[in-house]
Amino acid sequence: MTTPLMILIAGPYRSGTDDDPALMAANLAALESAAWPLFAAGHLPMIGEWVALPVLTSAGATGVTDPLAEQVMYPTAQRLLQHCDGVLRLPGASRGADQDVAIARERGIPVWFRLADVPGCEEVPLGA
Repeated sequence: MTTPLMILIAGPYRSGTDDDPALMAANLAALESAAWPLFAAGHLPMIGEWVALPVLTSAGATGVTDPLAEQVMYPTAQRLLQHCDGVLRLPGASRGADQDVAIARERGIPVWFRLADVPGCEEVPLGA
């Protein structure tokens, strides 16, 4: 691989958690499990929550259920996608991740559904 790509890792964060902090943390850990393989392949992994959650905190929001979250969470991913070169869509129901895929396709950037399909990445089990 010669050109590093900034790749948005998209998948469930709040979906299916009933806003349980432990379940959201587990979902974030699942997203983060793809970060090292992407980085090791020479890419720059990005997860929207890495940006959105500190923005929420600095705005004084009380968490992802705060009304301000609607103005930050999805818009952060939308803004990130203006700079990303592709999206790795992990399994699981997620309206936000589906929106990320739609935006990527509108922009004409690749969407991968398996880590092994990302240039330079080997097949590794996610979440390991």
